[in-house]
Amino acid sequence: MDKRRSFRTEKELFHADTCEPLKQAAAAEGLRLEALGRGSYPGTQLPPNEMKELCMAGYWNARSQQPWGLDWHCNEGIEIGYVSAGQLPFGIGLKSLRVGPGELTITRPWQRHRVGNPNVPASHYSWIILDVGVRRPNQPWQWPKWLLLPKSALERLTEMLSQNEDPVWHGDRRIGDCFSRLDETVARGANETNLARLKIGINELILLLAEMLESRNPQLDASLSGSERTVRLFLEALHRRIDEPWTLESMAEACGIGRSQFSTLCHKTINLTPMTYLNDLRMEHAASLLGKNPLMSVTEIAFRCGFQSSQYFARVFRMKYGASPGAWRRAVRKPGVG
Repeated sequence: MDKRRSFRTEKELFHADTCEPLKQAAAAEGLRLEALGRGSYPGTQLPPNEMKELCMAGYWNARSQQPWGLDWHCNEGIEIGYVSAGQLPFGIGLKSLRVGPGELTITRPWQRHRVGNPNVPASHYSWIILDVGVRRPNQPWQWPKWLLLPKSALERLTEMLSQNEDPVWHGDRRIGDCFSRLDETVARGANETNLARLKIGINELILLLAEMLESRNPQLDASLSGSERTVRLFLEALHRRIDEPWTLESMAEACGIGRSQFSTLCHKTINLTPMTYLNDLRMEHAASLLGKNPLMSVTEIAFRCGFQSSQYFARVFRMKYGASPGAWRRAVRKPGVG
């Protein structure tokens, strides 16, 4: 397994997307897809020792409404996309946007986003994904060494990208032309000469992006790339990971900070201790499973919710709900109750 495609566990949320609906649509000739990618990304495979940080470069040209969309997903790198034709629904965080011709989409590493709502309309969309070595917001970005921008320019670009929440920008003609040339390059394949063209094109795109953002004077918020945001994102995703054997130390380690700072930031964010919050999530999920899954045993529910024994689970459940799991299940499943 490529460790760059996941940074926690093999069953967790933070796996890089594999674009399966897009692959299937291309195989069924529902649209034209041209791509150069790595691992499970679609397209012609990039050589393992060339441009290692480039996860994928590609485009689709859909001339009709599609019966699919790319539901909420993450990518391990920064993704820069461009709509040259059509209108593309785009979701990120709590924002549901519609990206039109000449507009850029920018998502930070491991930032959940969606393309299509729920389906993708007729559109031409191009993108690149670059891995900058980030697995948490408070980690430093590591741009590819084959980018020719000066270190100071890349540091400024990192600041503008990591400390800004705007996911959609109006591009200019130069950026549009650059993506058009990248599309042509991608369609030529992964031969040695063409990879040189691709490297030149991505260098041009990153330079143009840096110049564009600098000219727009984006509003920056340093907290977006700090430990507080890292903790908040961790807590927001914790309900998907309640079955893991968490301790205060392992939670803090997952956020890349010490346990004392983690506890302080947790209390600031949710006004609860980390373990209290985790147990609340486990209890809520357990109650839901008890009510909705009459054939699932109490022991199985306990393990699914992260408890190491059904006895301990039953004791904690009784303390919170005032009844044993079995008695609570019988009560909520009575006709007209719950």
